[in-house]
Amino acid sequence: MRREEIVMVCCCDIAGQVRGKGMPAAELEARRQRGVGWTPTNIMITAFNDIAPGPWGAFGDLVLLPDLATHLRVDFGDDGPPEQFVLGDIRHLDGRPWECCPRDFLRRGLTALADEFGLSLKAAFEHELHYDRVEERPNAGYALDAYRRQGAFGEVFFHAMRQAGLEPDTFMAEYGPAQYEVTIGHQDGLGAADQAVILREMARASAHRLGGRASFTPILRPEAVGNGVHVHFSLWAGDDQPVMHAADGPGEIGPRAGAFAAGILAKLPAILALTAASPISYLRLTPNRWSASYDNLGLNDREAAVRICPVFETMGVARERQFHLEFRAADAAASPYMLLGAIVWSGLWGLRGDLPTPTPTTEDPSQMAEDRLAELGLQRLPLSLTAALDNLAGDDDIKAWLGPQFHEVYLGHKRFEIGLTAHLNDAARCERYRWVY
Repeated sequence: MRREEIVMVCCCDIAGQVRGKGMPAAELEARRQRGVGWTPTNIMITAFNDIAPGPWGAFGDLVLLPDLATHLRVDFGDDGPPEQFVLGDIRHLDGRPWECCPRDFLRRGLTALADEFGLSLKAAFEHELHYDRVEERPNAGYALDAYRRQGAFGEVFFHAMRQAGLEPDTFMAEYGPAQYEVTIGHQDGLGAADQAVILREMARASAHRLGGRASFTPILRPEAVGNGVHVHFSLWAGDDQPVMHAADGPGEIGPRAGAFAAGILAKLPAILALTAASPISYLRLTPNRWSASYDNLGLNDREAAVRICPVFETMGVARERQFHLEFRAADAAASPYMLLGAIVWSGLWGLRGDLPTPTPTTEDPSQMAEDRLAELGLQRLPLSLTAALDNLAGDDDIKAWLGPQFHEVYLGHKRFEIGLTAHLNDAARCERYRWVY
């Protein structure tokens, strides 16, 4: 049977969903300036497909413009059509960036970081996922047996990532039920977020070809270990000069990296609405789940909001070129562009204010007395998406970063989403989110 290849031109929206339009693959190059038509109200489609009230209704037209650097064509060798899509930007019809484009939110932050401080950011997203073709068994955490029982998924997934231009690093059975973790190599700024979107879709496509399903839901069940997204990042200046490390700095953090981290932590109670973007995300952000529950900078602490990562002398790479931080208060309900954009804009705010490096913690904040928490300036993270959204609503800095319309749209979208599952208990809510991520 003869076929013509179709390529999807896609964006990753507020709900962290990849949506777009298909067109003849042969026309992609010719339509790089024309793109495909798009509708403003599409940004109000929630994870459950219900449309939140917005300012546009049935009015307005936009264009989804492909970035050909993100084009991928992955042939799974199973006689099915290749997985083929390209990521892009949402623009006005005259080519101006649309005010509510998540990708442009990140791009604007990276541009400001370069223009104001001469700095660039490198990042890599570390993902956890649930693969439903694996039977849940006791004693499966990190086990060879749990790796074996996922069958060909890991190898198909790695091959798909490699064809898509990603650099696979590690794949392993994680601690949670039928849970696996995957890491890839770092990329510059916007490319890191693009690759996070691509990785998720390659996992879903690989599982689909094998008759299963990969879910990046923030948490499978209320009592389970959650699926986090950890963003490893570092700042660079000039001709690839690292600026993160200072041997005499707190936790060996240099002053510019310290100001950047301080900005993230200061804005965390509000940007959490962008990085942990579903109601069930907050079931995961509790003590003793190896996630984040306080706004601390932790030394090698996997429950810190921002973690000072270890340096491996066995790598044979200079310490200052390895040294980096890890943001842990996030999951895949967030669009990678909103997540990394929140990190960049908050860090930029810290640099603008020349904030001092926070005191790194070496103990568990959840076990600290109130006076010790006060001494370190630490506070519990918001306990719900509603609380985080209230913080976001009251933060004029973030309103300026997003722009007034995007700020209003994001708040309206997420508050509407909360209402869609408000009548459910936690278990039923988790089950609904399992099917959309």
